[in-house]
Amino acid sequence: MEPERIRRLLEDVASGEVSPEAAYESLSRLPFGETAGGAARVDHHRELRTGFPEVVFCEGKTPQQVRSIARELLDHGDVVLGTRASAAQFQVVAQIALDARYFEEARILLVDRRKEKPAEGHVIVASGGTADHSVAEEAAITAEVMGNRVTRLYDVGVAGIHRVLANEELLRSARAVVAVAGMEGALPAVIAGIVACPVIAVPTSVGYGASFGGVAALLTMLNSCPGGIGVVNIDNGFGGAALATRINRGVPLPPVAC
Repeated sequence: MEPERIRRLLEDVASGEVSPEAAYESLSRLPFGETAGGAARVDHHRELRTGFPEVVFCEGKTPQQVRSIARELLDHGDVVLGTRASAAQFQVVAQIALDARYFEEARILLVDRRKEKPAEGHVIVASGGTADHSVAEEAAITAEVMGNRVTRLYDVGVAGIHRVLANEELLRSARAVVAVAGMEGALPAVIAGIVACPVIAVPTSVGYGASFGGVAALLTMLNSCPGGIGVVNIDNGFGGAALATRINRGVPLPPVAC
């Protein structure tokens, strides 16, 4: 929304012609900003609507495109979170943001200039094995940046099920569990059988040939017997963290018109 339109909207609120609720709704749907060259339209009010700014999926974008998007986001906010980022993309963003950080294993690019960083509730990110760490770290870092208190519980796969059961009390303390696993993908079902909170299952592409790049784990998770499991796409640690964040916050449902 252009500055002049924002000014008029605020004047209408001050005069009583527009309610604060209606103004908030108007602002939550607008605006977006266009990057130099028109490569992307950045949603600057996503945080108003969803509680967190727009996240950049870096894979498939050139370093220059990622830099332009990061610059646009930083011109209007304090956080840039980029997933599936390469070292080359990080390097060009670091040219315009000296405080940029790169998490190589998780392939996350981050600029976070907030003075206070929330750490609310409790989300556990559990992984089956060491080979799942990159996806688990994408989930854990994303969840932390999104304002959750996060506990990592790694290498607790069902090949040694006592490792899961030894952490039953910890798992029960979470508001949501993100369970990351490859191979046959049984970990989320085991966890869902011992906790009351929702479990977000994240299949990974880890496994031998018949795992079909994570399809076997995905199908296992979709066919899990315990209730309370939601499944995201293969290797989508970000998606698991985003869903866990909404669960952890306990976002109220919008009012129903009648």
